Amino acid sequence: YFNVWRARSRWLENHFYAPMLYLEVAGHMWHFKYPLADGVTYEYVEKDEDGNVTLRETRDYISIATTRPETMLGDGAVAVHPSDERYAPIVGKLCEIPVGPKEHRRLIPIITDEYPDPDFGSGAVKITGAHDFNDYQVAKRGGIPMYRLMDTQGKMRADGAGYAQCAETAQDIAGGREASEAEVDALNLVPESYRGLDRFEARKRVVADITAEGLAVMTMSDDPRLGGKPKKTKGEEPAPMVEVPLVEAKPIMQPFGDRSKVVIEPMLTDQWFVDAEKIVGPALDSVRSGEVKIVPESGEKTYYHWLENIEPWCISRQLWWGHQIPVWYGPSREVVNGVETLNFEPGQLVHFVARNAEEARAKAAAHYGHEGTEKIIVLRSFDRDPPKNAEDGNLDPMSGAIAATQRAGYDPEGTIPIVQDPDVLDTWFSSGLWPIGTLGWPEDSDELARYFPTSVLVTGQDILFFWVARMIMMQLAVVDKIPFHEVYLHGLVRDAKGKKMSKSVGNVIDPLEIIDEYGADALRFASAAMAALGGVLKLDMQRIAGYRNFGTKLWNATRFAEMNAVYDHYDPAAGVPSDLSQTANAWIVGETARVREEVDAALAAYKFNDAALGLYAYVWGKVCDWYVEFAEPLLASEDTAVQAETRQTMGWVLDQCMILLHPFMPFITEELWATTAKRPNMIVHADWPSYGASDLINSAADKEMTWVITLIENIRSLRAQMHVPAGLKLPLLQLELDEAGQAAWDRNAALIMRLARVESLHLVDALPKGAVTLPCEGGVFGLPLSDAIDVDEEKERLSKSMGKLEKELGGLQGRLNNPKFVASAPDEVVEENRERAAQLQDEISKLSAAVDRLAELA
Repeated sequence: YFNVWRARSRWLENHFYAPMLYLEVAGHMWHFKYPLADGVTYEYVEKDEDGNVTLRETRDYISIATTRPETMLGDGAVAVHPSDERYAPIVGKLCEIPVGPKEHRRLIPIITDEYPDPDFGSGAVKITGAHDFNDYQVAKRGGIPMYRLMDTQGKMRADGAGYAQCAETAQDIAGGREASEAEVDALNLVPESYRGLDRFEARKRVVADITAEGLAVMTMSDDPRLGGKPKKTKGEEPAPMVEVPLVEAKPIMQPFGDRSKVVIEPMLTDQWFVDAEKIVGPALDSVRSGEVKIVPESGEKTYYHWLENIEPWCISRQLWWGHQIPVWYGPSREVVNGVETLNFEPGQLVHFVARNAEEARAKAAAHYGHEGTEKIIVLRSFDRDPPKNAEDGNLDPMSGAIAATQRAGYDPEGTIPIVQDPDVLDTWFSSGLWPIGTLGWPEDSDELARYFPTSVLVTGQDILFFWVARMIMMQLAVVDKIPFHEVYLHGLVRDAKGKKMSKSVGNVIDPLEIIDEYGADALRFASAAMAALGGVLKLDMQRIAGYRNFGTKLWNATRFAEMNAVYDHYDPAAGVPSDLSQTANAWIVGETARVREEVDAALAAYKFNDAALGLYAYVWGKVCDWYVEFAEPLLASEDTAVQAETRQTMGWVLDQCMILLHPFMPFITEELWATTAKRPNMIVHADWPSYGASDLINSAADKEMTWVITLIENIRSLRAQMHVPAGLKLPLLQLELDEAGQAAWDRNAALIMRLARVESLHLVDALPKGAVTLPCEGGVFGLPLSDAIDVDEEKERLSKSMGKLEKELGGLQGRLNNPKFVASAPDEVVEENRERAAQLQDEISKLSAAVDRLAELA
């Protein structure tokens, strides 16, 4: 189905490879001299920003800096920037690699390329295409040969011909002789004295040998660790300057295996590729046309950017496990001195693509002219067994076959070995076929017909390209259908400050520990409540604790219903309560219908945080707080009809709370559902409600209860601001009130007075001194406070509190207005400061309002 080929590639080697992690570590940069060939010299000139000459000297070398001296042995060139005037006289000249036996040292060209930075280091960069990502690109552009220096164990190569022979061949190639990639790769340019050494030990030897030969760039230093005399007493003469090799200690970004923590070495090997550009078109069109929708829309921009700039896809991996590449290699047949023989050279192998080993044997038998398959020997890939001998450590997959053939004494004329490619398919390539592979493809199964394509794929935004895009590409290429209609990209879980969780940082949160402490429902609800579309999920323990309390609140409301005999009379099959005589009951039914529509709309738009927070406000604020308070006097009424109506309403409302909350908090809702009434099904099988707000909202009841709640909240807020003792009941003064407000008061007076701690209501023509105004819709009330609080003491308390808050706010604003702080501080610190500043401003505004109220009292 795909255009697949094998090619040389940059390859990350880490003892059967793990995912890569870049870390900043303490490193060193060594400066060395590459002598110019044939006695060439040039005038080296450095200038400052104004063009003034700061250094002028005659040099017979070019200086380079490197953090990995052991890779110098594989250099193919030295590159400088085209605009760098310092090296213009020697561009095109040859220089000598300053390491290895003197009589066999290679000469490499000095070239120009846009990659070197003239302002970094010496401005000259050694190009080792086989062992550096950036050098690889320069080498590809410049046609520079790339010599591999290491094996799969991270050691300097010990295979191949002697160094003298390899260096001579490499010099011929540098001189213009054509050579295949296989021939270049076979050359071992590691001198005998370094062969087989661990890469870090080889580094020490290379540095020591170059320094001993006098080819290290030197500098003057008074550092006592480098030979200077340390100061002993005050006033003693300065430590003497000594000449030392120039080695810069500096932090470097280095790739590590995220599990093994071993340094990963970039290296060239043969890999299998897919020409992704040939299958990317339909995948782009499917999203552009809206056939596949990505949520949030910002994901589409990322999708387009990746696919419009797609490169060949490397699909082979060097792992112990996975789907092994279905390719078998065998030797080519050739005639040497009139005798037919087998050629096992890496560049001369033939390959057979097959579904299994038997099919590969059949194809091999046909290729070699055998009537049967008995003479085709299928050998195990050497990479699947740790190498036993040095000759098994070669990177070519046939090397193990050759060695095994020789050890077993096979006759090349009679039996022919083939061996499967040791690589396995890239995980994303294998899992790219997941939508159809899990449904029985390539068979035309019933499951495939019924479930493909699927409706929605839910996945992390970090694998939009790695998996989602590749599934779309591969399904369209294989079965000519999209795999799904919508893709929902959820945010990544991070810690409370938005940092990625890391064991080394110590901020990893174990979900099992959270469940043990707060419960699975609290963790689920917190995850949904913080899952803003397109954002990250900051897992905050305080919020999880709060949502545990939310579950407790629902439990207590249900217990309240049980204590008031709600479930002794409630009929779950009766449906939505209707013809309600009590305003509070009609109001809560309408609020339930309103939140049902809000939740449905939020879920349809994948705004799970809006759905969760809407339910939180409704269940805690409307049901567990207000409605339970409103229902208490109704349940205690002497009117049995009012009691029955309220019990049926409360039972239905709590049922709706459980059903709507079940996707977010399945365990507590299932438990309450099972223990509160006799029901035919578990809640997981209950029908999702479909009633609409327009049918159930009673506008008159809604308006009246909104008026009542607002008045109670205003009285409570004023009492809290003025520090009125919680248990103290106060008289309420009515200055004016319209007909609607009066009717609302008359019907709910007992409720308002009990919840707002009002002892009485008095009609007045004017508010007396010491009373604070309480405006409401359609009227004005007043609350006398002069006898309830010490006004002067309260003024002093508020002034002190405001002073502290304003001082803290001033410090925060000074920091936030400082461009240096905003630019250099971590993002989470800046955001914390902004949030705290906004919180302080809100608190100051409330205190200011309280001061204004105190002014009324005066």
